Amino acid sequence: MPWWSWILIWVALVALSLLFIAFLAFKVWRDASATARTFADVSEERGTYWDQSLERAAVAHVPEPRATVPGSAVFATPEKMKDDYLAAKEERRFDRLQKRVARRKERGQLQSLRDIEALHYLG
Repeated sequence: MPWWSWILIWVALVALSLLFIAFLAFKVWRDASATARTFADVSEERGTYWDQSLERAAVAHVPEPRATVPGSAVFATPEKMKDDYLAAKEERRFDRLQKRVARRKERGQLQSLRDIEALHYLG
């Protein structure tokens, strides 16, 4: 076998290996593009879901106006004061929850599982 045939064999092997690498790179790029499109679709769907969830939670939780007058605690029963305290505490907790979810949504951050469950429970 002449010496130049070895050169042809090696050139063919290198060309085929470069062609195979180009094929694999194209396949990886195509799969990455499909993954990015799927991620965009899912994130848009999640954003719509969060908007609807926040609207349901805001409509479902309408705080009632306070009927207490300053200074009335002196003459109220301890049970009534405890009920008023717990109702106000729950109202403040829900307001913080709504602000936290809205803030994280505005910043594009992930929501915590605790917030998701609370919104499902209340909404």
